[in-house]
Amino acid sequence: MGEYLPAIVFGTIVAAIVLVFLIVWFATRRMSTLPRTLIRLAVAIALLAAPALLVLQPSALQQLGGGMADRAVAPETKKAAREASPPDSSRAPGKSDRREGGSGASPTESNESRSLASRSLKPGGDPRWDVVPVFYGTDRTKTKDAKRIQYTSERAKRLEIGRALVTVPKVHQVPAIERPWVYKLPFTSIVIMQEKEDPAKHFTLKELVTLSEDDFIKLVRTRLLTSDRYKDHALIFVHGFNTTFDFAVYRAAQLSYDLKFDGASFVYSWPSRGEISPTAYSYDRESAEQAEPHLRKFVELVAARSGAKSVSLIAHSLGNKLLLNVLRDLRRTAPVGVKISQVILAAPDVDRDGFEFLARNIRGVSSGVTMYAASNDRALEVSREFWGGIPRAGDVPTAGPVVVEGVDTIDVTATSTEIFSLNHSGYAEKSALLNDIELLLKTGERPPEKRIPILERIKTNNGDYWRYPG
Repeated sequence: MGEYLPAIVFGTIVAAIVLVFLIVWFATRRMSTLPRTLIRLAVAIALLAAPALLVLQPSALQQLGGGMADRAVAPETKKAAREASPPDSSRAPGKSDRREGGSGASPTESNESRSLASRSLKPGGDPRWDVVPVFYGTDRTKTKDAKRIQYTSERAKRLEIGRALVTVPKVHQVPAIERPWVYKLPFTSIVIMQEKEDPAKHFTLKELVTLSEDDFIKLVRTRLLTSDRYKDHALIFVHGFNTTFDFAVYRAAQLSYDLKFDGASFVYSWPSRGEISPTAYSYDRESAEQAEPHLRKFVELVAARSGAKSVSLIAHSLGNKLLLNVLRDLRRTAPVGVKISQVILAAPDVDRDGFEFLARNIRGVSSGVTMYAASNDRALEVSREFWGGIPRAGDVPTAGPVVVEGVDTIDVTATSTEIFSLNHSGYAEKSALLNDIELLLKTGERPPEKRIPILERIKTNNGDYWRYPG
């Protein structure tokens, strides 16, 4: 019955729309021609838009900044999930490692001990899902309900750290984030109906605990001891606009899982409102800026104390401005022992001219900087209009993308050809880009055509950039 619920709900809504229109039709039949026609036309447009919005709400609309925690992301392809083994799952050594805690979904506790060559589970594990540990930092305000810790969109003005255990279903299809479907009333947050969360089908938060700095480092080092493919490697993800805390954690887990990343995976979640509106966009931009000292402290903690020999960073959308400012400061005053391997800037929603200035000021802070840009990024088109037509760094206008010395710019337009896609999260939702990120993290090889031979090298007066062939 569950699989038919979306169709039943949609059919019920359509029937209600027809009924409402008939009522309006009869209610306006005695009016004069012009007002009757205008009212009926306005009602018809509003009613016809409702079903489309109900379909779009859990998918396309929420992809603008990386998505919402309750969206259902459609897979890019119908291929079966990768057969390569997932990263190892770390567990806390004991109760003393926790300060505060709670659980989200409650699948059976997993005592998994895996290598990349084996998926065997010890007794107590569940063969229907894997568990990915994600270490987090945030300056969001924390609240607690009966089940688990919650992080809101309000600013806590301080850094809090912890660990999440995310379940990834074995039926996972690269590069999706499978979440329950949700139907909401158009233009509202009122939920009409939603699918029940199931770790065998969806990404879920198995556990979420805050940690002291010492306990945090202890767990990170334990995780790194088991690393193999990405030996002693830490990967920090910084999300963009319209992203809840939960979805930021799911995205970090998806990246880790799909990259087969067995190092230590981190996410920094600044206080995004997790909504799509002009006011939410303005709020997010200011929230990202005020988070700079907290992200810097988080990066320094990971780089200086985790024991990782390589620390790489991935930023998306608005998160790029936050990360660039932090890297600029680290370049000037980085503590001893802070070394950055790779910096990946995905679809940066940063003023084009401002980006050129910041990019020059972070030169030498890492072993390499790579930027992914696209001409068909719908979200950046909206941002460009919002800022008075000023191109964003992640745009690829007719004259070509931003080219700055020390940054490998890659035009990924050809990897995103879906007509109705916003093409704003391609770094995590396109297999071709995931493959490039995997090679970049593992080898650091440059220039880009050495990693991906099909890339075309384009020469400009400002320097060279690379492009996926169309």
